[in-house]
Amino acid sequence: MHDAYSSFRQSNFPKYLSGNLISTAGMQMQAVAVGWELYERTGSALALGMVGLVEVLPLIVLALPAGHVADRYSRKRVLMWSQLLFAFSSIGLAAVSLSHGPIVVLYVLLFCGGIARTFQGAAKGSLLPQVVEPSQFANAVTWNSAGWQIASVIGPALGGLLIGLTHRAWPVYLSAAVTALAFLVLLLGIHPLVSSGAPASASLEGLLGGVKFLRRTPVLLAAITLDLFAVLLGGAVTLLPIFAKDILHVGPTGLGWLLAGPSAGAVLVALVLAHRPFRHAGRALLLAVAGFGAATIVFGLSRSFPLSLTMLVLLGALDGISVIIRSTLVQVRTPDQLRGRVAAINSLFIGTSNELGGFESGVLASAIGPVGSVVVGGVGTIVSVAVIARVWPEIRRLGRLEEPGVADDRGVPPVTTVSNT
Repeated sequence: MHDAYSSFRQSNFPKYLSGNLISTAGMQMQAVAVGWELYERTGSALALGMVGLVEVLPLIVLALPAGHVADRYSRKRVLMWSQLLFAFSSIGLAAVSLSHGPIVVLYVLLFCGGIARTFQGAAKGSLLPQVVEPSQFANAVTWNSAGWQIASVIGPALGGLLIGLTHRAWPVYLSAAVTALAFLVLLLGIHPLVSSGAPASASLEGLLGGVKFLRRTPVLLAAITLDLFAVLLGGAVTLLPIFAKDILHVGPTGLGWLLAGPSAGAVLVALVLAHRPFRHAGRALLLAVAGFGAATIVFGLSRSFPLSLTMLVLLGALDGISVIIRSTLVQVRTPDQLRGRVAAINSLFIGTSNELGGFESGVLASAIGPVGSVVVGGVGTIVSVAVIARVWPEIRRLGRLEEPGVADDRGVPPVTTVSNT
C-alpha cells in the first residue's frame, strides 16, 4: 500500500516543509512590495524591469560557485547563512523605505537578496534528500511542491493586504525578514542524513563537476532541457494583464482570478500525486509538457473568461506534474556529493529561462500581438517536446522515479549514514 504521508513520519520533514513554506511566502510578499514601492516612487516601467536584472545577475554569476559551496560544506549551514543574509537585506529595504532613501540603495539590497537566494537554491535543493529516507523522497518532493505553490498564492495576497492596510512597503519587508529568520530557527532542529561521499575538491574540476555529470546523464539533461523550453516559450502568465484588460475585459478582479489559476492547478495535482505516484514518469513528463503547450494555445485563442481560467488551471496542473517529476528525478538520480552543483545548474536554467521567457513574450507580443505571442509559444513548446524526445530517447523509456543504486562521480554506489552533527 502506498503511504501518501510517509515523509511526515520523519521528524525532519515537517520542520523543513514549514520553514520552506513560510520563507517562500515571505519572499513572495516582498516581491509585491518592491514592485508597488518602486512604481509609486518612480512611475517608471524601466525601474520595475531593473528589479529582474539585479536579482538574476547573482544567479548567473554565482550559480556554479554556490553549488560548489553546497557540496563542499554543510548544506544546512549554507542554507541558514543564506536566510540570515536575506533577512538583513529585507531589514535594509525596510529602513530605506521608511526613510525614503535613494532608489539605488534599494537595488543594491535587492542584489544582496539575489545572492542569498542563489546560495539558498543550491543548498535547499540538495538538502531535501538528506532530511528524509530515500524511500520517502519522492513523496517529500510532491508535498514540498504543494507547499511552494500554496506559498505562492498566500504570499502575494498577504503582501497586498498589508500594503492596503498600511499604505507602506516597509512593514512587508520586515515581515519577509521575520519569515526568513523563522526558517533559520526551524533549521536548527533538523538533523540531516549525510552521504558518506567525499566533499567536492576546491578546484576548477570540482566546480564543473555538476556540468560533467549532467553531460553523461542524458535522462537528467533531457528533463532539465524540457522544462527550460516550456518555461521559456510558454509565457502566457507574463501577458495576463493584457488579456484581462483588452481581450477578456474582466478588469483587475478577473486578473486576480487568472493569476491564481496556475497555482490552484499545481496545488491540486500535487495533492493527487501524493496519493498516486507515477509508474511511467517519462511518458507522463512528455505528455504533461505537450499538454502545457496545447493548453497555452487554447488560452491564447479563447475569448471566454471561464474557458481561459480553466486553461490556466490546467496549465498549472500540467506544469506541476513536470516540476515534481523533474525535481524528483534530478535529486534521486544525482549522487549526494554532486547534488548541490546539479541543483545550482537546475536553478540557473529555470531562473534565467523565467526572466528570458517573460522578455521573449513581451518582445513577441509587441511584434505580432499578445494572442500571436501566446499561440506561437504554445506551438514552440509542443515542437520542443518532439525534438527532445527524439534527441534523448532515454526520457521516453523512463519508468519509476525511484531507482536505487545510482553510482557517484567515481562510479561507486553511494552509502547513506546518519550523522549526529
